[in-house]
Amino acid sequence: MSLQTEIETLYGTDAASLDRDEAFRIFSEFKFFLNRGEIRAAEKKGGVWTVNHWVKKGILLGFRMGTLEDVSIDGRFRFFDRNTYPLKKITLGDEIRLVPGGSSIRDGAFVARGVVCMPPMFINAGAYVDEGTMVDSHALVGSCAQVGKRVHISAAAQIGGVLEPVGALPVIIEDDALIGGNCGIYEGTIVSRGAVIAAGVIITGGTAVYDVVKQEVYRKAPGAPLVIPENAVVVPGSRPLDSAWGREKGLSLAAPVVVKYRDGKTDAATALEDSLR
Repeated sequence: MSLQTEIETLYGTDAASLDRDEAFRIFSEFKFFLNRGEIRAAEKKGGVWTVNHWVKKGILLGFRMGTLEDVSIDGRFRFFDRNTYPLKKITLGDEIRLVPGGSSIRDGAFVARGVVCMPPMFINAGAYVDEGTMVDSHALVGSCAQVGKRVHISAAAQIGGVLEPVGALPVIIEDDALIGGNCGIYEGTIVSRGAVIAAGVIITGGTAVYDVVKQEVYRKAPGAPLVIPENAVVVPGSRPLDSAWGREKGLSLAAPVVVKYRDGKTDAATALEDSLR
């Protein structure tokens, strides 16, 4: 029986009737491959990002099977979490630069060689962070989020995950993207290769993004996520309320705006990050 079939079977079995020893054996095998990045919650197939439902089921299964455990450092630093998702065991051989200062990487997350983690930051179970990426201070990479190569997730940026529902696409940040400080990317949004999201931009699945270069509006559609185009430079903007009362009061709503596409000058600015890696 394949690992996928075993996970699907366990997921569909009532917790009270599980053979816990066998279930933990299967889950441990599942998490081994999850930690190595050999299985992942979503991946690009034929140019399209696809959810691996069974992998998300396996991650959820770990939460269902886990019991609360005392993982305190000592009597002053008290912590309690599911025993199925302790801190990830990282060694010098993993070639991850994990700077001291209160950061955490949960077991079940894949963090590739050359990733830089500045304190304090958090990477949750099921996340995938590829080579050469920087996760800056106070940044979050949520459960099942998929982050590509050479991405910079700036200070206080929030990359949402989307663990549930099982069929929902998690947030995707493709190679060479830059996510500015205090940004929030949520609800299965895809930030395509090379895009730059300026500081303070908030993007959810329901956000309309206005492209003044191509004179288009990008929105989530039924069965299709919101996609920020390749090399787009997105800044905070606003649009006026349509109602008479809103116009009378001078009210406006936040509206991310694509103001340009990356050129040599933009690349030179973002390349400054190389000196920190």
